[in-house]
Amino acid sequence: MNDFVLGWERLKGASGHEAGRQLLCRLYIGQTGLPCPEIGLSPEGKPYFLNSQWYFSISHTRRHVFCVLSRRPVGIDAEEMDRQVNGRLADRWLSETERAHYDRQEDPNGALLRLWVLKEALAKQTGRGIGNWLKDTDFDQNDSRIMEIDGCYVAVIQE
Repeated sequence: MNDFVLGWERLKGASGHEAGRQLLCRLYIGQTGLPCPEIGLSPEGKPYFLNSQWYFSISHTRRHVFCVLSRRPVGIDAEEMDRQVNGRLADRWLSETERAHYDRQEDPNGALLRLWVLKEALAKQTGRGIGNWLKDTDFDQNDSRIMEIDGCYVAVIQE
């Protein structure tokens, strides 16, 4: 069940970090009618709202910023669909099952980007960060949690 609010916009001069915070506050105010709470960092470095029952995640690319707001722990990641990635990253980040599916794709670059947004969204949702544990996932590049928005692959994963 998707019970999140997703917002995005093209970057217009602001840094992705700055634009992400602004978008987050607009989403929060729009959902709650309250001022945006202060943001803290967990010991692992995951940002969270102080004194709020809401969770959020932010991702930005060269041209876009995306934000998701939810009542459950949530993670988001986005990649520009035209971004070219080194195929050797598949060796480093894909599980055996993911790699087997990846190796059969007509568009390996797109497949790797789609798998990557899922992995990074999960890393953000759990707060565990990027690490070797990402090879333990078994994602499908056609996962329904991947959206195509304005030339980007965007994945949202909730607890």
